[in-house]
Amino acid sequence: MDNRVTAKPPATKPVAETARYKLFVRNLVLAAKIGVHPHEKVRPPRLRVSVELDMEGNPPRHDDLTDALDYERVVAGIRELAVAQHINLVETFADLVARLCLANPRVSGASVTVEKLDVYSNAESVGVTLERRRAE
Repeated sequence: MDNRVTAKPPATKPVAETARYKLFVRNLVLAAKIGVHPHEKVRPPRLRVSVELDMEGNPPRHDDLTDALDYERVVAGIRELAVAQHINLVETFADLVARLCLANPRVSGASVTVEKLDVYSNAESVGVTLERRRAE
């Protein structure tokens, strides 16, 4: 007679049909037409830009870029904003980046950090983080 107890495998819960996921670009460094000081208008300062986007719906079900938000387009959009026109404030630049990202209907929220580099010798950077959410 066998008195061993056999363990049942734990019950697995079904995978949720909806998912939350984020797309991000971290620490993109570029020169930008930004700043209020005369020397910044002559030599564009370096910025470090990071974005984190809250995505609506499920991640792509098919392993195909056409089902996804292409982060190359996010990077290209940020680069275009950096050189399109002179902007005085990093707050204004961060807001433009957030609005650019929210123009995609799959993006429900954007957190944008813009840092000016090389401003103070004893500080790595100065800047802002701005968050925007799509209106409900």
